[in-house]
Amino acid sequence: MPDGQESMIRYTENLRESLILSGHSAEIWVPTVFFGTGQKSTASGLGKWLGYLDKWLLYPFLLRFRILSNTNKSRQDTFFHICDHSNSPYLSSLPLYRKGITCHDVLAIRGAFGFKDAYCDATMMGKILQNRIFKHLRQSKILTTVSQLTMNQLIELCKGDLPEDRNWKVIHNSFNADFHPMSVAESSVLTVKAGIPAQTPFMLTIGSGLVRKNRKMLLDMAVELGAKWDGLICFAGQPLDDEFRTYIVQLGLKDRVVSIENPDHQTLLALYSACQAFIFPSFSEGFGWPLIEAQACGAPVIASNIEPMPEVSNGSAIHADPYKAPEFAAAFLHLLNEENRNELIKKGYENAKRFDRTAITKEFIQLYTNQSNG
Repeated sequence: MPDGQESMIRYTENLRESLILSGHSAEIWVPTVFFGTGQKSTASGLGKWLGYLDKWLLYPFLLRFRILSNTNKSRQDTFFHICDHSNSPYLSSLPLYRKGITCHDVLAIRGAFGFKDAYCDATMMGKILQNRIFKHLRQSKILTTVSQLTMNQLIELCKGDLPEDRNWKVIHNSFNADFHPMSVAESSVLTVKAGIPAQTPFMLTIGSGLVRKNRKMLLDMAVELGAKWDGLICFAGQPLDDEFRTYIVQLGLKDRVVSIENPDHQTLLALYSACQAFIFPSFSEGFGWPLIEAQACGAPVIASNIEPMPEVSNGSAIHADPYKAPEFAAAFLHLLNEENRNELIKKGYENAKRFDRTAITKEFIQLYTNQSNG
């Protein structure tokens, strides 16, 4: 579906490729686009409602028919894994005891239940949808979460009403692409092309303009640093909105902000490799891929002290209160010392090794092997 779930697509394709490389057969099934044919996106407007018809009315019937009509998919050694928790209602259309799901976060669910710290407000329709998603998640026999935080939050939401024979396990995300440090010569060409003058120091953050991403922190950091640092502030990902640009002007930082919209992978590698520090001040996450991506490229990381960021960094990043710009500014000044910076980079490289996809794929295989033997 053209719903813009790029991270879920990457996760699914990465898992499929990893399973195949491990000697298993794997293929991806996606909802059939019928009502939404011709729509550029199913994320909003008419396309959103037509997408609902395709996903929740049509596809469950097609899914059952496909399984029944395909004898290869009916074998007892074939398992079905739903890679996006928002598709949990499909669990009811899959064979009993041969199905599982990955829960990437419960932010939207917690938002629908009124938890303000999720930073995910829900509409009336959104609350209905999230309740439906949660209902199927909590009934799942096989379930993985990408962080211990998400597992804890999901269990807390269930309030003790859990399947007795459940097999729930934390399996962290692995890298879904090749992330490595670029040479200064190679990265400089790409960063200059992206709008950062050669040899100009910059701090970097990557992501959307959602409130929970806390982009504003980098601007407040620059104000706190004052004359102690006069580099650029780079925002990569979604474009900056008008309200954010107004705040930039109010702070007198217009000439120090660079916005790089949706950089391609090579440009992303260059940005990670060349930045003085990668700043990840998010208020809420399910995992936080950018943290380990930056580390794998040799960037020292300053991140929020709210879980799961400390879980993911495992002591290899500096963590600070995402509500306190002075703490982030102090951490940045600490990294201006070359010895401190190099020490954190070294820790980051070591931490990134934990998310090797080969080792993580083995955990998935073991999960279903245990289920089959059981």
